[in-house]
Amino acid sequence: MLKANEVIESYPKLKNEAVKKLWMETYPLLNHHKIIVLDDDPTGVQTIHGISVYTDWSYESIEQGFKEENNLFFILTNSRSFTASKTEKVHREIAERIEDISQKLKHPYILISRGDSTLRGHYPLETEVLKNTIEQKSNVKIDGEIILPFFKEGGRLTINNIHYVEQEGLLVPVGETEFANDRTFGYRSSHLGEWVEEKTNGKYTKDEVIYISLNSIRNMDIEGIYQQLISVNDFNKVIVNAIEENDVVVFAIALIKAIRDGKRFLFRTGASFTKVIGNIQTRSLLTRQELISDENKNGGLIIVGSHVKKTTEQLNKLRDLSSLHFIELDSHLVLNKDAFLNEIERVRLEAENKVADGITTVIYTRRERLELGDGMEEEELKLSVDISSGVTSIVSKFSVIPKYIIAKGGITSSDIGTKGLGVKRATVIGQIAPGVPVWKTGEESKFPSIPYIIFPGNVGTVTTLKEVVSTLEESL
Repeated sequence: MLKANEVIESYPKLKNEAVKKLWMETYPLLNHHKIIVLDDDPTGVQTIHGISVYTDWSYESIEQGFKEENNLFFILTNSRSFTASKTEKVHREIAERIEDISQKLKHPYILISRGDSTLRGHYPLETEVLKNTIEQKSNVKIDGEIILPFFKEGGRLTINNIHYVEQEGLLVPVGETEFANDRTFGYRSSHLGEWVEEKTNGKYTKDEVIYISLNSIRNMDIEGIYQQLISVNDFNKVIVNAIEENDVVVFAIALIKAIRDGKRFLFRTGASFTKVIGNIQTRSLLTRQELISDENKNGGLIIVGSHVKKTTEQLNKLRDLSSLHFIELDSHLVLNKDAFLNEIERVRLEAENKVADGITTVIYTRRERLELGDGMEEEELKLSVDISSGVTSIVSKFSVIPKYIIAKGGITSSDIGTKGLGVKRATVIGQIAPGVPVWKTGEESKFPSIPYIIFPGNVGTVTTLKEVVSTLEESL
């Protein structure tokens, strides 16, 4: 097994000042483009701040995003919780509206499909639908697709075209992790060219894919990378290696020059690329003073839905904080509608009483995953949506204003934000821990202006959830 620090140290260092200077010279070439990120769950804002997130894709919301002063905005699709047919329908609608508004306002755009950095999701369906719809409405050909899942805060690195997850200082090929065994979006390959070939059923092969190497990036071979990008056609895939954020910056310099010269791409990326291409500066982590109003004497509300191993480990570590109250929701009762409704009501009433007494309360779903057997993956996905809807109803009916809300897990955090809290437009104010973003809820929401912390299931160390809660709790 590779040691992360040894691999990272084995590559020549970039001259950061030289990269910064070239970036500042190049980025203005992109100023006329609006950058639109379609996020398949709310965790894609893990690296940004001061940016709007729209929770619907109405014509009005998309046009408002185009007219914002910021050059970037997010649309939360939550498509990872959708069936394939619903994903196709939604992405066609979004692409049609974006293209209509772009033509109406005479404003060009860059469209990014922000996917899970461990390669789960409706790929290649989402970007294929976007490509086909845009080409039909605009008569402009999309030359290629950039695949860049690098996300340093989550320990997702791409080296020699293999995507890794850093675990306890070791680099584990992503195909050997629990994420590759996802019941709905599983895969075998860690080599991204092989992953493309696997996911596209051989339509694009690993030998045809274009690879942007770390050697090219570290040698700042902008011209060489530019020439690779200029050569892309027929929606071929471009795999980008990266182990540091400035690797993405170097690639983006060549990319912007290719876009300036007429090349058009779609993007399937992790959260790091959105920060770079949006030219968003790094800011320090958020503090309790920036987030919590001492006027609210109620407890916080923490909801844990994700079932990945890391989430369960973090939940167990959270129990070290003795002042918290824990409630298990028996999510397997979803198989019996009446029993599940009664369970949801029991949990809500208990949580309301504790939060009103000033006690921060943790609601967590039963840790054993509900599995129906082989060939039942789509049914399992539907049940997970039903479970998430039940958990969401706890928030939508909650009669006490928590001093903050934490949602753990992608589908969980999306449903709580959009359906439970009724957020239509939120502002991402920053991160409370690396890769853990915070929304400020809009005035239209159930609990306006409270901090809503979106905690991805697979981010952080075993102690990160405990550390975040400790930051928020004055007495801990």
